[in-house]
Amino acid sequence: MPESPRTKIVRIIARLNVGGPAKHVVWLTAGLNGSKYQSLLVAGSVPDGEEDMSYFADESGVKPYYIPEMSREISLKDAKTLWKLFRLFRRERPDIIHTHTAKAGTVGRAAGFLYKWFTPGLLLGRPRSCKFVHTYHGHIFHSYYGSTKTKLFLTIERLLARLVTDRLVVISAQQAKEIGETFGVGTEAQLRIIPLGLDLELFSEYPTRRERFRRELQVDNDTVLVGIVGRLTEVKNHELFLRSVAAYKTLGQGEPPVKFVVIGEGSLRGKLEVQSQTLGLRDDIVFVGGRNDPQYFYPALDIVALTSRNEGTPLTLIEAMANARPVIATNVGGVVDLLGPVIENGEYRICERGLSVPSNNPLIFGKALKRLINDKPLQHEIGERGFHFVQVSYQKQRLLNDIQNLYDELMDYKRIAVESQVPRTEVRSRV
Repeated sequence: MPESPRTKIVRIIARLNVGGPAKHVVWLTAGLNGSKYQSLLVAGSVPDGEEDMSYFADESGVKPYYIPEMSREISLKDAKTLWKLFRLFRRERPDIIHTHTAKAGTVGRAAGFLYKWFTPGLLLGRPRSCKFVHTYHGHIFHSYYGSTKTKLFLTIERLLARLVTDRLVVISAQQAKEIGETFGVGTEAQLRIIPLGLDLELFSEYPTRRERFRRELQVDNDTVLVGIVGRLTEVKNHELFLRSVAAYKTLGQGEPPVKFVVIGEGSLRGKLEVQSQTLGLRDDIVFVGGRNDPQYFYPALDIVALTSRNEGTPLTLIEAMANARPVIATNVGGVVDLLGPVIENGEYRICERGLSVPSNNPLIFGKALKRLINDKPLQHEIGERGFHFVQVSYQKQRLLNDIQNLYDELMDYKRIAVESQVPRTEVRSRV
């Protein structure tokens, strides 16, 4: 018997900038490309002020198809991006178009709508056969833009979910609740929760890698090293981190020596460096810029902090847990699911796998930080629980298996429809 043709996937992301989404799409493209799937990754350009992560695709053997006009911001170039995507779809004839992040989700699904319906077969009621999946790594429904622009984007997302999308993938239960219930995007039947996965082998030797980054910073082994990892952009709210460090310093003496390090690059670096000096933190905080060696800097840290205003599931916290590092984070988005059940409730919460702090309250964040810095047993317990949780829940192979199952489910609709010639709505009810 002849072999079944490979399922063709076109995966689209707005830009391969430093962050979890870029790693996610590269892992999926590389992992789902073989005898069963043929995957093409499409990416736009990384704007000035953001770090380019295309090297990660190269290292993974993935060669993206670049559309320079596609980037994060809205512009007249979006019309050219849409046209280029439409032509690409006509050439590649994908079975599944899978978009990632907000901008790619908008232009990718809009171009996909044109590809599916603008065909001579439309006159006979026969659109092109193609399925559409969109993954929310985070969302832009609060803390990114003003109310008018946010309402516009939310309206667009609801229309795309209704008119184009077969499946909406979210990466945590909390995110599913926010997107499906709070913001009313999509239906319960469309939503699928598929947590992130990552290459845990990268961190397998973390116990032996504590010294390298600390030597670089000239930090001795007795000093508690607290780090925050991420792009220096508004949504990550590094200003809160700096204000929390300042608040921590006002809460009394007697603590072990502490050093703070900011790992990441972005358009706000200059502003944040000035703020740290204004707050009197010149000798307390080091800005080291972007790094490509997480397997070395995470083991050097004693505590990993996150101060974001909005998150899907932050890869930085998962990576910290993969190195048995205790974490402290603002209580936003998928952070709730990562930190787990509450053990001790108060101004801040001690959860099973980290400390949870209300958003944008530097004094409470400083108090929680003081508690964690001074409590070595708590650091150890949280770090160990986080490590075991990640080993079970966030393996890269589990991610690949989950996405493959989703694709197989969608392609079964296509197979059944061909065999029985029944409408799609009836096929859905039979699967």
